[in-house]
Amino acid sequence: MCPTKNKQKHVHNHHRSSTSSMAGTGEDWREESINGGSLKHVDLHTGSNGWASPPGDLFSLRGPNYLTKKAKVPAGEWLMNPAGVDWLRSNAKLDHVLARPDNRVMNALRASKNCEKSTKTFVIAINLQVPGRDHYSAVFYFATKIDEPINSDSLLYQFINGSDAFRSSRFKLVNKIVKGPWIVKTAVGNYSACLLGKALNCYYHRGPNYLEIDVDIGSSAIATAILRLALGCVTAVTVDMGFLVESQTEEELPERLIGAVRIAQMEMSSATFVDSATPSSKVLPMNSGGESENEDDE
Repeated sequence: MCPTKNKQKHVHNHHRSSTSSMAGTGEDWREESINGGSLKHVDLHTGSNGWASPPGDLFSLRGPNYLTKKAKVPAGEWLMNPAGVDWLRSNAKLDHVLARPDNRVMNALRASKNCEKSTKTFVIAINLQVPGRDHYSAVFYFATKIDEPINSDSLLYQFINGSDAFRSSRFKLVNKIVKGPWIVKTAVGNYSACLLGKALNCYYHRGPNYLEIDVDIGSSAIATAILRLALGCVTAVTVDMGFLVESQTEEELPERLIGAVRIAQMEMSSATFVDSATPSSKVLPMNSGGESENEDDE
């Protein structure tokens, strides 16, 4: 069901070449965002201590006939493009990072040379909060594709503009251990799916041009134990993570990935220190590709 290694490499090389030409398409900000984090953007197959963008077909999601035949199919193209990864360390849990005045991704978007296109960009950030003596956050950023606003009839649009209860009932992670010790693969599973909104406490921050999802891993003792196991050998682990809104009716099928990220043999020391005491700022109003009439109700 998955493409061959050569085909995967072709997809990744195409993505890397496309990022190098973003300046001519009004996405100069995204190139800066992808390449500006402390966790570097690396090759999908050979990179380490960094992140990459695995093609959607490496993931199996619910297909058009899932409700009757339980059939899953390769996920296909992402709904949103990757826009960077941050690996952050702080003295306290980091919440609502997109509203911080020092958030490099939102600052790059505001400073874009193509204001007309950048003001129509919508960002989804997924902030995995890692508990411990030092608090860490792995923040994954995804942005709408150029000149492709979020369809107002789509499940993703409903998720962005829905209630927190609806979001938590649908926010899903699919993950695959690409490389790692046997004990990690046993604990996590080679390929697994989880409704994060039901397994963990998730907090949603809706801005005029973004949605941030803060996932409190420390809210589950089981998740914390598995994470500590993985972090104990993190430099030997490569994991693919795909994020999506779960389809629960025939009309919502097939499922589609919001976006996906590969974390390759990361080193804890790569994290950038962020002062949690820095107050969040009021986000400058911008038109959003996922806006609704009740943007401020979250």
